[in-house]
Amino acid sequence: MPFKYAFNTWAYSCFPVWVPSYPFEEAIRRIARIGYDAIEIGCSAPHAWPAHLSAGRRRDLKSLIRDEGLVTASLLPTPGGGPGNNPCSPLIEERTSAIAHYKEVVDLAHDLDAPRVLFIAGWRVFGTSREEAWNWSREALIAVARHASDRGVSVIVEPTPAASNLVDTAGEALQLRAEAGLPNIKVMFDTYHALYRNEVSSDYVYEMAPHLDHVHCADTDRLPPGEGAVDWLSVLQALKDTSFPGYLTMEIGFDTRNAEPDRYARSALRYLKATEDSLV
Repeated sequence: MPFKYAFNTWAYSCFPVWVPSYPFEEAIRRIARIGYDAIEIGCSAPHAWPAHLSAGRRRDLKSLIRDEGLVTASLLPTPGGGPGNNPCSPLIEERTSAIAHYKEVVDLAHDLDAPRVLFIAGWRVFGTSREEAWNWSREALIAVARHASDRGVSVIVEPTPAASNLVDTAGEALQLRAEAGLPNIKVMFDTYHALYRNEVSSDYVYEMAPHLDHVHCADTDRLPPGEGAVDWLSVLQALKDTSFPGYLTMEIGFDTRNAEPDRYARSALRYLKATEDSLV
């Protein structure tokens, strides 16, 4: 089966490194020209911070994405930074703000015809018990998913051990999804985070398969696939074996100034499409 490929816009944005930085319209055109099927929008300035996008600008961006032959696969909120937006913060004000931000991103996803928003469960702050953090994160997920359900959007839980300390594994992502108990909550994984735990990325595919809706592709140090240690043949084979329905989304090259987003985007797509030829 042919896979569908998307590219995350952060490599063309300014999160978390400030440069290089391109207008959103330029990023859309470049990703389309390279040959991707879709984009994943990282919701940071100057691209898609929800408060910066008027109704008219949202309509214009939706039209441009369509006219360039792309679809919007997903939206990803921006955690950390000044506001934090940690759904399991010990500060109730931050938890409330984080939920409100996620809802804004869900509304933006609806306006751009994106079917999914990714959910980062948050990070446990010193002095907060794991049980407290887990419960707060679950409450936030339920609130966001209920809001998303009314707008036809799914919420996708991602384990992020390289950057957080609450939902670290495939099993924990599945547990949080199950405890939240809403049908529009699904799971995903990122090969970069699996590498961080010295785990096998293809194992994540098989474990998550019944609820796997999205995959982030990144090699060692967020290099393009094929330039690091991930066994991509096994990952693609597992996705084919389980009839994965979603997008393989490149989340690469955004954490260092020493990255050329066009080259990364071309290299990733070329390598993974060539690897498809070896599948059985």
